[in-house]
Amino acid sequence: MRQRGRRVAVPVLLVALVCALTVHLAGRAGGADPSRCDRFAAASSARAQQVTGSGARVVVIGDSWSVGLGLADASTSWPSRLPGSVHVAGFSGSGFSEQASECGAVSFADRAPGALRDGADLVVVEGGLNDFDQTDAAITAGFTRLVGELAGLRVVVVGPASAPSRALAVPRVDALLASLAARYDVAYVRTSGLALTYLDDRLHLTAAGHRAFGDAVARQVGRQVGRRVASLSDRPGS
Repeated sequence: MRQRGRRVAVPVLLVALVCALTVHLAGRAGGADPSRCDRFAAASSARAQQVTGSGARVVVIGDSWSVGLGLADASTSWPSRLPGSVHVAGFSGSGFSEQASECGAVSFADRAPGALRDGADLVVVEGGLNDFDQTDAAITAGFTRLVGELAGLRVVVVGPASAPSRALAVPRVDALLASLAARYDVAYVRTSGLALTYLDDRLHLTAAGHRAFGDAVARQVGRQVGRRVASLSDRPGS
């Protein structure tokens, strides 16, 4: 009886494992949690309506860091530290590669046309942390598509910081993005060496972390594009 029970239990266990794996893969391919994607879309739309600063039109295409996920006031996310009239086109979970997000066509290249509908004097693309589990080929393909969408515009790419939960993957992604930026003659800002403060999830920045990240990026963007950066003492919350 025990042997018969074991013979029955093993196939049942295998079937259960296969079903679980199938559900997981199907969810990743088609968006495992529609309500989560809906929340991300709503947050993206809300942040896009919060324009900070004045002057030259700066469009930031990015991920949850740009959106300000986890902040009490999303309008204070790091792009608010940049000089100019700053417009944020962020979407949590998105990245350079097509499959970085489970929420459909929300990669940076996918969203660039909409983000640039009203033009831009400068485009800042920030990301890479959500590409941590993507292949070099997938990241390269997404970056190449993005460059095509941004042709003729002044562009700065901001690479990933070393968020503790994904720090092991950052050197590979950072090096790849830097090499791609050099290949396409796009300015690149490294942030992997910054000392930043993170929320308990060890992935998203605290309010202080956003200020530090934004100020560092603002300084580097000013150097990269050869234009004077507004005094940081004049930025909100300095």
